[in-house]
Amino acid sequence: MSDIAERTLHDVRFPGESAAYRAARDRLLDAEMALRRQTEAVAAQRRALPPGGPVPTDYVFEEGEDARPVCLSQLFGDKSTLLLYSFMYGPAMERACPSCTSMMDGLDGQIPHIAQKVAIAAVARSPIPRFRAHAADRGWRNVRLLSSAHNSYHPDYHGEDAEGRERPILNVFTRADDGVRHAWASELAWAPRDPGQDARHIDLIWPLWAALDFTPEGRGDFRPSLDYA
Repeated sequence: MSDIAERTLHDVRFPGESAAYRAARDRLLDAEMALRRQTEAVAAQRRALPPGGPVPTDYVFEEGEDARPVCLSQLFGDKSTLLLYSFMYGPAMERACPSCTSMMDGLDGQIPHIAQKVAIAAVARSPIPRFRAHAADRGWRNVRLLSSAHNSYHPDYHGEDAEGRERPILNVFTRADDGVRHAWASELAWAPRDPGQDARHIDLIWPLWAALDFTPEGRGDFRPSLDYA
C-alpha cells in the first residue's frame, strides 16, 4: 500500500463506508487538493498578465426597451473591470444557443454578487428586442443585455468568425488612466484539446458541468437544451 492509501486526511466518516472506499477517497482527496492549488496558481497567473491591447474603438451597443446607445467605456460604471460575454444569438439563428442559455440561466442569479466587484454584461448580435424577448422567456432578472447589431465588436473580439458564424467567448476588459484595454479571453475554445475533451473554456462560470462532474455518471454525452418537454 502507498503512504497515501495508509494515512487518513481527516476524521470525518460517512455511514457504511468501507476501508477500501476511505482509502480511495483519500487518494482522490489528494488529487482534489492538488487541483485546488493549481486553480489558485492559474488564477494568480491570470491576474499577473501584462496589459492587453487597447480597444480599437469605443463600441456603441444598444440596450433597453428603447434601444438606447451605450458605449463600451460606459459599461464599467464605477468599476475598473468589465466581463463581457458574447452570447450566441445572431439574426440568422432561429433560436438562441442552448449552451449559452444554460450558462446564463445559472449566472443570472449570481450577477448581483458579481457586480459588487466588477461590471458584467452579455452581448448578442441580434437586435436588442429579440435578445430581450429571449431573456424574458428565460426569466432572467439581472443580466445586462446588449446588442452589437450595428458595430464590429463580435468579429473584432472573436464572437463571430469570418463567415459570420457565432462563437461563444468571455472577454474581460480593464479601464485605467490610459483608457480601456483587453485583459483576458476564454481562449481555451481555440487551444489544442486532449482526446475526448470538450473545450471547457467557460466551465468556471457554468454550474451545470460542475454539478455533473460530482456524480458517478459524469457529463457523458449530455448537452443542454432550450426545453425538455
